[in-house]
Amino acid sequence: MTSATVGAIDIVAWFVYLFSAVLFVVGLHFMNSPKTARKGNQISAFGMVVAVLMAFIVLFAKGFVNIVAVVVLVVGILIGAVAGVVSAKKVKMTDMPQLVSVFNTVGGGAAALVALNDILTKEGTPDIVVLITAGLGILIGSVTFTGSLIAAGKLQGIKWVKKLNLPGKGVWNILFAVLSVVSLVMLCVQPEQRLLWSILTTVFALCYGLVFVIPIGGADMPVVISVLNACTGTAVAMSGLAIDNVALIVAGALVGSAGVTLSILMAQAMNRPLLSVLAGGFGGGADAAAAGDGPEGTMKETTPDDLAVQLVYAQKVIFVPGFGLAQAQAQRELADLGELLKGHGVEVSYAIHPVAGRMPGHMNVLLAEANVPYEELVDLDEINPQFPQANVALVVGANDVTNPAARRPGTPVSGMPILDVDKSQNVVVMKRGRGMGYAGIQNELYFEDNTQMLFGDAKKSLQSVIAAVKELLA
Repeated sequence: MTSATVGAIDIVAWFVYLFSAVLFVVGLHFMNSPKTARKGNQISAFGMVVAVLMAFIVLFAKGFVNIVAVVVLVVGILIGAVAGVVSAKKVKMTDMPQLVSVFNTVGGGAAALVALNDILTKEGTPDIVVLITAGLGILIGSVTFTGSLIAAGKLQGIKWVKKLNLPGKGVWNILFAVLSVVSLVMLCVQPEQRLLWSILTTVFALCYGLVFVIPIGGADMPVVISVLNACTGTAVAMSGLAIDNVALIVAGALVGSAGVTLSILMAQAMNRPLLSVLAGGFGGGADAAAAGDGPEGTMKETTPDDLAVQLVYAQKVIFVPGFGLAQAQAQRELADLGELLKGHGVEVSYAIHPVAGRMPGHMNVLLAEANVPYEELVDLDEINPQFPQANVALVVGANDVTNPAARRPGTPVSGMPILDVDKSQNVVVMKRGRGMGYAGIQNELYFEDNTQMLFGDAKKSLQSVIAAVKELLA
């Protein structure tokens, strides 16, 4: 193949990759709204398909070293595609954060391997730009790989992962962070020893990913996932710079910037500095456990029939969904109850906390699946002034985000913005048992004079309430 032909292929590939990058941006724009998010996903996916096809065209047009490598590549793509489709179809919404963590693991590991390959297989001595960008790809991708594995294990509730403890966490964090950076610097200073320094950078970064995530409690894990997602994007962008691929650069930059923005917004939603969260935030620590004795008093229990009476004779009802609703897969029952009440003339709203569930938008997606109108989903700032006018606030599986203890200092959730559920005229909490939330403390709401508890599986409880409401309306 002539040099002119190779040059023409490179030019065409560059423009195709640029087109793919534009599709990524357009897709991300459509994801701003739940109504257009599906279209955004489709556009972005199409952009990735175009980029992959172009990569294969370049591969076959320029030639390849041996057919075995191509076969391995194709087999890997097929395995990944099948695994992606199967997991996307079978995973429950409650397990989506774990799946995102696993995807972060794969993405970070892949970016690190691409960067590692670019450094080790480069003919001659790599220039400083390649060393820096690929070195950062190795470092950030390796941190993401092990950190995301631990995060996925914690979210999945794997016992030995949840029990992992790291005495002197600050010392280990500093040690492995310094060793990782020093190895990266030495890689750039001594490129002739790139095998040694690349391996050391990888090993130290893998260790840092472990010591970084292990001390962080379950309540802060959604923020950690978002930070690691940003790391995945950054690692991909660095790898793209190293191999001069515009599609990887743009895609990685989009994921990285979106992850950083989301992390900051989530930290703000909990009214906590992002650095404080990453240093080992609330949830699951010894201090939280010590604070777990909870307020004095007893929880007053109610029945589905009594709750049905309150709902039927109410003028305004606010539903407060949480992760317990997602676990019970009770979103359709809650939506059906809302439709029943609206048909009876009751005003119904859904209060959505920014960190309800385990990921931002978790509740919105669940309720959208149940065909709840978007206009009935009201965020924290808009719904809080409405609670005093609500005859009934029905809390379904939400815990820490409704805890009044957040309003005073000295608790693991102090300062976190909460839904002002306790200001409603009557509060009914649907809860599986008497356990605590991720912050490791008892919810003071459950002991308020205007609060009643309905224990049991949320789906079954809602079905019983719906039956009782229908009987009253018959």
